[in-house]
Amino acid sequence: MQAPRQPQPQPYPHPQPPTGTARGHFPSRPAARLAGLSDRAGHLADRLAPRTSAERVLDLVLGTALLIATAPAVALGALALAVRRGPGNVWERTPRTGLGGRVFTLRSLRTRRLRLDLLSRLPQVVRGDLSLVGPAPLAPGDPRAAWPGARQWRQELRPGLTGLAQVRARSGMPWDDPALLDQHYAEHHGVVLDLAILTEAVRNSLRTTTGRARSTKAHLSDTDHRLPGYSRVD
Repeated sequence: MQAPRQPQPQPYPHPQPPTGTARGHFPSRPAARLAGLSDRAGHLADRLAPRTSAERVLDLVLGTALLIATAPAVALGALALAVRRGPGNVWERTPRTGLGGRVFTLRSLRTRRLRLDLLSRLPQVVRGDLSLVGPAPLAPGDPRAAWPGARQWRQELRPGLTGLAQVRARSGMPWDDPALLDQHYAEHHGVVLDLAILTEAVRNSLRTTTGRARSTKAHLSDTDHRLPGYSRVD
């Protein structure tokens, strides 16, 4: 009687190279690199998305054109201030809160003549710190930024070179309160509204300049240039 045959040992399988799922669902090194690159691309797209809007295109195109056109006047104004007040008193630098709550330095010429203080901020429009049209730039910690609902839209919009509050607040009417106008702009902002505000800002500047010219002309015409001894009868 034959003894029972012992089972032959089966060959142990060679270990297979670990795959992405065999290592606890961790991706392979090339996959991890691709995932990292895609994440970086996503973050970059998120950062660039606000700048590729139609309003940002308007800032870049019109802001660059205005910067080139007004650069000689701003340069002459800066030179005149440097001669009159000294090189250290040409620019005013103040901290302001911008897009996403980021704090930046607002640079302006220390003069109001010909609105050179506003025109000197055009480089910051092109750079992206400011927009041509937007809410007024507030200092960090300004209580107006903490009003109910204001914190969110102020972080979503760039502060403006001019804005709805700047062109309408002069009327003194209750509904033209700057805070209400900024809120209205935040709810309805767009290229069409921006162009309308810019047009109104130009009109206001022209009215101010024309009013000053008329005042000067009237003052000169009222001066008595008659020679001594002149009478109404003559």
